Amino acid sequence: MATQRILDFLATRRPNGPCLVVDLDVVRDNFRAFEKAMPESKIYYAVKANPAPEILRLLAAMGSSFDTASVAEIEMAMDAGAPAERISFGNTIKKERDVARAFELGIRLYAVDSVEEVEKVARAAPGSRVFCRVLADGEGAEWPLSRKFGCVPEMAVDVLRHAKSLGLDAYGVSFHVGSQQTDLSAWDRALGDAKMVFEKLAAEGIALGMVNMGGGFPTRYLKDVPAAQAYGQAIFEYLSKHFGNNIPETIIEPGRGMVGNAGVIRSEVVLISKKADNDNVRWVFLDIGKFGGLAETMDEAIRYPIVTSRDADEKSPCVLAGPTCDSADVLYEKAPYPLPLSLTIGDEVLIEGTGAYTTTYSAVAFNGFEPLRSYVI
Repeated sequence: MATQRILDFLATRRPNGPCLVVDLDVVRDNFRAFEKAMPESKIYYAVKANPAPEILRLLAAMGSSFDTASVAEIEMAMDAGAPAERISFGNTIKKERDVARAFELGIRLYAVDSVEEVEKVARAAPGSRVFCRVLADGEGAEWPLSRKFGCVPEMAVDVLRHAKSLGLDAYGVSFHVGSQQTDLSAWDRALGDAKMVFEKLAAEGIALGMVNMGGGFPTRYLKDVPAAQAYGQAIFEYLSKHFGNNIPETIIEPGRGMVGNAGVIRSEVVLISKKADNDNVRWVFLDIGKFGGLAETMDEAIRYPIVTSRDADEKSPCVLAGPTCDSADVLYEKAPYPLPLSLTIGDEVLIEGTGAYTTTYSAVAFNGFEPLRSYVI
């Protein structure tokens, strides 16, 4: 996954310390693949995955819309050239003053999942479109999303009915099947729930018009994943199954699937040691860990491909850890990671598939380590 452009950049620039390098050509190809796979769906890039200005400018110029989680992200998307009508405030947990600021900036599309949030939007962004997020089980996802967001479908009916009564445009339903979702049938279950909400409200004279099918589109780590075309085909079949010939407007929100495989982190081995003389498991410490941008190794959920110059040599399992003085800063221990026995202190390693959810997870100077530097080429 390290493109020749990334390898050439690292060879010529030799940046000091851990860094992420993102190849915009890969992002461009990914956007086109989503367009081709789901031509009827609007693409709302999930800014939180990687908000690098160069990525946002490229996607804005290609016609992408943007899913944002905060006023800061809204302003980033607008600075990159996206008009307000191509931006959604997709966080279901918003301060009322932030809703008011977004409304002032021209944002008219908001996510909700409770009557309390609807009331905030009605006061601060009158007449706006709202969509209600429905809980999904996340079955089959490598990074399942918790019950923090969304409500059961029956409650979504109440939420959207309340929105309508307060003068908002009850616009649709959203769901997220879990990040790094490789089970295509997850969209079948979620679209079935969405259809139920549509039907119940239609019986009351409230016509919803949109289904936001969220993200979940994967990037390749250690295992192969279905291509965008396979997702597009399966999702269209499920839409047809549940909505027949009356398919509503649809939105997708790729984040990881848009930028994950476009980035590579260059890291260095700081220490290789053992915990006892008779210990046959090495500990390999890198100059980047959970707090430097690899937070998604939590519970060993995401297993990144790691490439070294010694990969032709014999390998053995090791515990992989970061450099900070925090005992939680261990990346892989329950399932040790196979690395070359010849690996030595000072060796460079490339951590692939790290274009998404790394720079934005990087802590600001935790233990004095600077945030993960990023280069976009």
